[in-house]
Amino acid sequence: MVIKKPMVTTGRVITQKIGLIGAISYLISNIVGSGIFIAPTTILIQSRSPGLSLIIWGVSAIISTLGSFCYIELGTSIRLSGADFAYLCYVRWFSIAFAFMCAGCILNYPAAVAIQADTFTEYLFEGFKIEADDEVGYYCSKKLLGFLVVWLIVFINFFSLKRFVARFQMVATFAKVISTSIIIVTGFYLLLIKGEIQDLSHPFKGTNLKPGSIVLSLYAGLFSYDGWDILNFGTEEIEKPRRTMPLSIILGMTIVAIIYMATNVAYFVALSVDEILTSDAVATAFAAKHLGSFQYAMPFLICVLLVGSINTTVFSGSRYLYAAARQGHLPSFISCTHLESNSPRTALFVNAVLAMFMSFVGDLNALISYVGFTQWAQRLITMGALLLIRYKQTAIHPDAIRTPLILSIIFFMICLSLVIVTILEKAKIAIMGMGVVAVGFLLYYLFIYEKSLPSLKCYQKFSKHLNSTAYHCLIFFKIL
Repeated sequence: MVIKKPMVTTGRVITQKIGLIGAISYLISNIVGSGIFIAPTTILIQSRSPGLSLIIWGVSAIISTLGSFCYIELGTSIRLSGADFAYLCYVRWFSIAFAFMCAGCILNYPAAVAIQADTFTEYLFEGFKIEADDEVGYYCSKKLLGFLVVWLIVFINFFSLKRFVARFQMVATFAKVISTSIIIVTGFYLLLIKGEIQDLSHPFKGTNLKPGSIVLSLYAGLFSYDGWDILNFGTEEIEKPRRTMPLSIILGMTIVAIIYMATNVAYFVALSVDEILTSDAVATAFAAKHLGSFQYAMPFLICVLLVGSINTTVFSGSRYLYAAARQGHLPSFISCTHLESNSPRTALFVNAVLAMFMSFVGDLNALISYVGFTQWAQRLITMGALLLIRYKQTAIHPDAIRTPLILSIIFFMICLSLVIVTILEKAKIAIMGMGVVAVGFLLYYLFIYEKSLPSLKCYQKFSKHLNSTAYHCLIFFKIL
């Protein structure tokens, strides 16, 4: 498990490819999720007016698109799966890559899958009006159903990416677009046919222009757009990345921005500011007020949204694990891929097991908020790596797409601002996030750094025994 090279060469390269339509579907489905049903309230709490809220949504789209283009340069320059982890390893920042890998694929992604699965069961039970007669039985049945959904999605990901998984994601993406379209069509019907505008008649009444509040509302908006870097987690699985990645970003982000802006306009047309402020899930309030009997279908539509979100989170988390294991930062058997489908089945399996474990850990939403800070800190460092590659003119792929340097600098400054504001405004979240990263550094210098435990014969023997499990995994997942 000694690190020697920035270029990853161990393990087989995944050869199944995602085309343009599949890439757009993954991008849209990974971004559009629970955020559009929760974040509007959070943003309005900070901005206090519909006008500023809509501006925040627009600015968030611009920032996310800017980040997407910066990551296109990284993805086409360093054509390795694993996104930030692969890029940090490329510039030999192995300890930093490992620390953020711990925060990402060991905590963040499994916790996200667990939360999405738990939320799925909550809405499904609400849709069927299932109540808790026996609290223990109710709790266990929800957990079992959540696990069943996760394992079903993992099973689908076991097979050919192009033949099965990408097609499944297209269906999930279509369902997301349809469900949000119901809200949009209803809202614009009220606006154009019935002339209802609620508080949009005075869009900037009560606007809160405090810098801290604006930044915090931006943070919520960016959370809703988060997921724009999903293609970087599987760059090796993208067909013609030089063409597919920029086109999918342009088309995908445009579609998402239109959906988000139109959905929020529909919210403000159909609901008053006070109604949105007092709602934890604004879509539920919208459905209860304007969709009549169709409000009972809303829980099932949200379930469809969450199935697509779980699929993209499973995709990202498993590729992160795969890249880390292939680099030598995790046991090598995790980098095994299936002979026929080229799916990283072991990484998918480990990711699902971690998600099951995380589902029993206290307040998962709080955990995600803590680790969320590390995500922007990681992007800050990753952009620093990109600027370093530019400065040193490090060798990259000959077909790399070069974005204007000013875009990289602007996005670097945006990431820096978000990290600093989080430290100043939400010190507890920053401390917890930095604590997770610090644990990652400790683990690296104990178990990975070649001059520490790996130099001891007893550890080498243990490591050899651990990696011998690869043979059993090869048999179990039919990789031989």
